Amino acid sequence: MSATPVRTFAQIRHALLQRQEVALIDVREEAPFAEGHPLFAANIPLSRLEVEVYPRVPRRDTAITLYDNGEGLAQRAAHRLRELGYSDVALLQGGLAGWRDAGGELFIDVNVPSKAFGELVEQERHTPSLAAEELKALLDQRADLVVLDARRFDEYQTMSIPTGISVPGAELVLRARELAPDPATRIVVNCAGRTRSIIGTQSLVNAGLPNPISALRNGTIGWLLAGQTLDHGQARQFGATRDTTRQQAAEDARRVADKAGVQRASLADWQQWHADRSRTSYLFDVRSAEEYAAGHLPHARSTPGGQLVQETDHYASVRGARIVLADDDGVRANMSASWLAQLGWEVHVLDGLRPADFSATGAWQPAIAAVAPFETISPDTLADWLAEGDTQLLDFTTSANHVKAHIPGAWWVLRADLANALAKVPRAERYVLTCGSSLLARFAVAQVQALTGKAVFVLHGGSASWLAAGRPTEAGDDRVASPRIDRYRRPYEGTDAPREAMQAYLDWEFGLVEQLGRDGTHGFVVM
Repeated sequence: MSATPVRTFAQIRHALLQRQEVALIDVREEAPFAEGHPLFAANIPLSRLEVEVYPRVPRRDTAITLYDNGEGLAQRAAHRLRELGYSDVALLQGGLAGWRDAGGELFIDVNVPSKAFGELVEQERHTPSLAAEELKALLDQRADLVVLDARRFDEYQTMSIPTGISVPGAELVLRARELAPDPATRIVVNCAGRTRSIIGTQSLVNAGLPNPISALRNGTIGWLLAGQTLDHGQARQFGATRDTTRQQAAEDARRVADKAGVQRASLADWQQWHADRSRTSYLFDVRSAEEYAAGHLPHARSTPGGQLVQETDHYASVRGARIVLADDDGVRANMSASWLAQLGWEVHVLDGLRPADFSATGAWQPAIAAVAPFETISPDTLADWLAEGDTQLLDFTTSANHVKAHIPGAWWVLRADLANALAKVPRAERYVLTCGSSLLARFAVAQVQALTGKAVFVLHGGSASWLAAGRPTEAGDDRVASPRIDRYRRPYEGTDAPREAMQAYLDWEFGLVEQLGRDGTHGFVVM
């Protein structure tokens, strides 16, 4: 195997400052990634490389730089990427430690560019906010106000501010006038912490809504730290929007986007860019998942509800690429684009789209790598084999999903840790692999065969097919053979976060602007 070339901290920094395309990929799992990484690093774990890399780094000759923290994962990932057709793959000189030793700033947590940008927006625009105690007093007084939750609907359902309505961020400018038609009605925007509250509130301010508008300071974290009680399992959502409201919102959103420097493009422009292999271009549909499924532009990826602005590094993992946005109302794409432009992206909104252009239907189907042929078995066969014995079932789903429910007897294993994990699993004459759908599991077949020397099969349809057949499951972590580092537990996540962790998270967010200054590569411009 030929030696993999290296790129230095200085080369990456120069490319960022020149706004060249940079694909700096951290191939560790999400939890160690969240412990420290460069500002514009994208996390694509080695364990999930084949199912994530093509849509996130679509151009095969992109200059990709990989790193780990001395675990040896980056070299393995470089070899695999070359097999997948990527031609310009290098290692970061010295890995994560080399970045730090060269003077590079390290950031903790995930989706840091958007979170740091949110703090910068609040600092420069003085985004209005209310403390939890102030909002509680207004609610107790039955004041004329609406609380709009800017997170994803599933996050809102987990925990929400009393009376709150789910209006994911990209929907706010489109929906707020219907939810607060009286200009005297106060609008309070919340998320779990700070970023989406700030961006959502500032979106409404930028769009010129006449209402008094405030962010809930520190979101649901601030609410809990103030000793208040959250609701759980709520389902309040925005309703239909009248044509007159939609037209007003479209005019407001376009004005905001134009001020932010958003560029305009036609469908023909996108088609030309899509065919151009000299530049990376992404096409994102920022409407709801349901609208996307009913009809979308070919090759568009669904990024609903403002998550594109919150998680840009996850969707567009090549910094310096071109981003193209589409909707059918002129509101959500323009508002999302206004923020992406301020985040330093070249961003275009497609104008002049017709209903017939939204010709593709169904959920987004990512491009994934090809895999060698493998043999599948049915849930019935698996049940028989497990009853007979001498079969081990390996589960490659997320550790959280596995602990919540899995096929009885299954061992949870992390694919990048497979050799170590198999040492903890009793040996068997045959192995069956599964995950939620078996999409990821199939990529582990050759590796398990090589490590065990035994016959390896894939459960057809994954664990979902086992559930569909009405077969039992079990819960717990008795058979977890790898460290549970595949996902970073956010301090604002769930309903049982310690107060100390929540406060530490807020303190970290407050310090992000200072970190941006030390890093010096962000290119953010707040309008």
